[in-house]
Amino acid sequence: MVSEFMLQQTPVTRVLPVFTTWLGRWPTASALAADPAGEAVRAWGRLGYPRRALRLHSAARVITDRHAGEVPLDLADLRSLPGVGEYTAAAIASFAHRQRHVVLDTNVRRVLSRAHDGRARPSASVLAVERTRAAALLPADARTAARWSVAVMELGALVCAPSKPACNACPLAESCSWRAAGYPPPAVPARRAQPYDGTDRQCRGRLLALLQTSPGAVPRPSLEEVWSDAEQRERALDGLVADGLVESLAGEMFALPGL
Repeated sequence: MVSEFMLQQTPVTRVLPVFTTWLGRWPTASALAADPAGEAVRAWGRLGYPRRALRLHSAARVITDRHAGEVPLDLADLRSLPGVGEYTAAAIASFAHRQRHVVLDTNVRRVLSRAHDGRARPSASVLAVERTRAAALLPADARTAARWSVAVMELGALVCAPSKPACNACPLAESCSWRAAGYPPPAVPARRAQPYDGTDRQCRGRLLALLQTSPGAVPRPSLEEVWSDAEQRERALDGLVADGLVESLAGEMFALPGL
């Protein structure tokens, strides 16, 4: 569950050291729930999208209060946890509990789109026809289905990559519809990556990083030093407070939640 939260939009190489430290400190949901949410935000470090840390902490408290500290087995119970959507619930149920569920992440969708549909990449959002097709391909035996889902995911991550796929090393090469069609390009060009420098997101990251590395509350003047644009800084700071990542305290002081 921790790995699924951390790996959302974040590469494995960045996640591994944080993941290892996190589980060393909080080996159970109950251990995480016992600490303030701010400690989870602090431990999240520079992984990005830090609201994931808050949601994971909230999920740990629900697991502790409602499920005796054990990550639930039932898919509906998993879906009821904060921050757990359709994919994450299916991944936890499949990979941790060895159940039979359709697991559709970006890598799986790309493999099935190419091998089955002959398209370079799937649509922007998951379609009902994709779920139906994936369910039909899933092995009947639950443990085998879980291994199959991991295998297809790894195939997409390591072989059937978004660009420069290693088709010569792919076990599906001979039956791949996209390869047989001559690798037709996608009908709609891929979106360009949005710039990061100078954005509100970068500003938020700078402000949060200062709070993460400070032992206690931080005065407003110290936050002003990390970003020169006053209007953008205040907008970013207001956003952090609204998101619950930062608490505004008396005397123009700011701190991580619960600290």
